[in-house]
Amino acid sequence: MRNDVAIVDASIVRAWLNDETEIAFLDVREAGQFGEGHPFFATPLPYSRLEIDAPRLVPGLDTRIVLLDDGTQAENEGVAVLAGHRLHALGYTNVSVLRDGAGGWQAAGYTLFKGVNLPSKTFGELVEHACETPHLSPEELAALIEEGKMHALFDGRTLDEHRKMTIPGAIPVPNGELAYRIGTLVADPATPIVIHCAGRTRSIIGAQTLRNLGVPNPVIALENGTQGWALAGLTLEHGSERRYPEALDEAAIADARSQAATLAARFRIVTLDAAAAQAWLADPRRTTFLLDVRTPEEFARDGLPNITHAPGGQLVQATDQTIGVRRARVLLVDYDGVRAPVIASWLVQLGFETALVDAADAIALHVARQIAPLKSSLPQLGVTALREAATGHVHLIDLRPSAAYRREHAAGAHWSIRPRLANTLAELGAKPGDTLLLFADEPTVASIAAIDLRTLGFTSLYLAGDGLDTWKKAGLPLVSTPDLPADAARIDYLFFVHDRHDGNLDAARRYLDWETGLIAQCAPDELAVFRIDAPTPDRSSR
Repeated sequence: MRNDVAIVDASIVRAWLNDETEIAFLDVREAGQFGEGHPFFATPLPYSRLEIDAPRLVPGLDTRIVLLDDGTQAENEGVAVLAGHRLHALGYTNVSVLRDGAGGWQAAGYTLFKGVNLPSKTFGELVEHACETPHLSPEELAALIEEGKMHALFDGRTLDEHRKMTIPGAIPVPNGELAYRIGTLVADPATPIVIHCAGRTRSIIGAQTLRNLGVPNPVIALENGTQGWALAGLTLEHGSERRYPEALDEAAIADARSQAATLAARFRIVTLDAAAAQAWLADPRRTTFLLDVRTPEEFARDGLPNITHAPGGQLVQATDQTIGVRRARVLLVDYDGVRAPVIASWLVQLGFETALVDAADAIALHVARQIAPLKSSLPQLGVTALREAATGHVHLIDLRPSAAYRREHAAGAHWSIRPRLANTLAELGAKPGDTLLLFADEPTVASIAAIDLRTLGFTSLYLAGDGLDTWKKAGLPLVSTPDLPADAARIDYLFFVHDRHDGNLDAARRYLDWETGLIAQCAPDELAVFRIDAPTPDRSSR
């Protein structure tokens, strides 16, 4: 294979991470591999989704990019090199590969971290230490509830996470909505406010958001969230359909707007006019992410084209899932004078140069897309065609998540994933010229897998229209295989404390130990990016 991708040593990459130039450090392994150990500032971009997510995470084609894989294959044959060729084909001009991958990073004396969203979660721990965010134990909260003492309890996670499990009686208000809605939800300034999540980060950030904003109430984070609650022997609530009321108190919003303006001034967050915002977006030397931090419903209703939706709470919690370029700029569209300034205050402390643009000015902004949106390129088979294909000589390849395959798949289908396609087809004895029928939840996942299949010589490729649903409608047989693919083959699935929310208390303990131990694992240059402004009034309820 040709090699038009430079191979660079770990020491060089470490130096690049600490210079003043933008860099995208992208881990192209699958989710399970990434979560078992990766560099602190590596952004997950699995090869199975490379062309789908790269333009969103790294919008600039001239951005300096470094790719890494596990480093176990020959230097010019690993997944990172394959990904490098694909990025070149998309138009990226400055792509390198980390020599020996994750293993080379560790061999150079640098730490590989387990888990996901490392910068955001480490940041949360640092915020708690620096700001002395008040907290209470599960037992203390349980006593508060049992005694009927006045308090307001909010779940700072997404509505879907809240539905799975929550502290009994909690109202879900994602962290990005707290500043905007708290005055409507809690009118009495004497009412203690408790914020919880599943572990630690969003409890801390949610509580500290309100403290930074200057709400008069005592604000406390629930220590260790739902996992701590379960570890204390307390019962979680499952299936809650509660949600915050849509109606807003206008006087409370006016107060929140004033508080958010004060917070923005504290962190020197400016609002750019249309011309200045367009200059940011047009600057070829810098990457600027233009984001709408409102709710999914609001974005669906009137979100602007070519602007990325990133709900504020999740943007702070999982920044690396939206912003793939270190030292990039962030421009938040401000619709209400509350949510965008508050989220901007956290992004500044996370180390990003951040500004606001009023929604009325954002309408006129032009966001250049250097890569056209990916479209499905495979012929799709409907019910009748699937029935005919099922009777012929065809290899069924299921590209859906391995967990979905285990639950249910087409009889005769074999699970695979893009970096393992060659191995799967070899095991099946498939030969170029054979017909392959692909199953995928997203047609584009199959389309980019087809690029590699054609390189391997397979050109008779079809996609089951609507994935497994069409197979079901055709009345064709389905099977479940709870143990297949084997755990060792499931590189798309992170086993690290994966069942901590499903009753495995030992996994919950290990997760919380991992989270509280993050700061100690970090090197000084990994912590230097954060700019936490600690002083806040002491509103501890203790």
